[in-house]
Amino acid sequence: MSELSQGRVSDARTMRALAHPARIEIVEHLSSTGAAVTATECAELVGLSPSATSYHLRELAKYGLVEQAPSRGDGRERLWRSANASLWIESDVEQPEAVAAERALIDLYLTRDQNRLRDWVGRQAHEPQEWRESAAMMGQHLLVTAEELAAISQQVRALMEPYRMRERRGTAPEGSREVVVQYAAFPKV
Repeated sequence: MSELSQGRVSDARTMRALAHPARIEIVEHLSSTGAAVTATECAELVGLSPSATSYHLRELAKYGLVEQAPSRGDGRERLWRSANASLWIESDVEQPEAVAAERALIDLYLTRDQNRLRDWVGRQAHEPQEWRESAAMMGQHLLVTAEELAAISQQVRALMEPYRMRERRGTAPEGSREVVVQYAAFPKV
């Protein structure tokens, strides 16, 4: 099984292909929802024209990040879906080109995530009280070994797994909303 078929992106070319805000949004939407969509439907999501979105989808397909899905009916529309339920970026530290591509891609993700957080802070006063009280931003300083940190991260993943949007679509309780969880745990200098 190839690395990409397992959701691992490690080569510089694939990371550079993904490193575009619209492509990140497309891949995230398709992998998190499990949906099969047309370029026109994707265009509405990313705010581009259907032809520009179609180009991005073809480029993502070239690198195995998305794939064509079976048609919904008459076969005239081209549907796209994620090739993986999730992706993780992990360059080979011995390959400077891959490390640089990983850094550029992560910078895009961080900028996007920071903008999402700022958006939440800006609108939280207008959200229902139950959502304001259940949302959280927190930071902890822990004193752990590498093995303990790995165990903590594994527990966080396991805790979130039953709530993944891809698996809960159509079965989530009434009143459910898409929620972004950003988790980062790393050694301090």
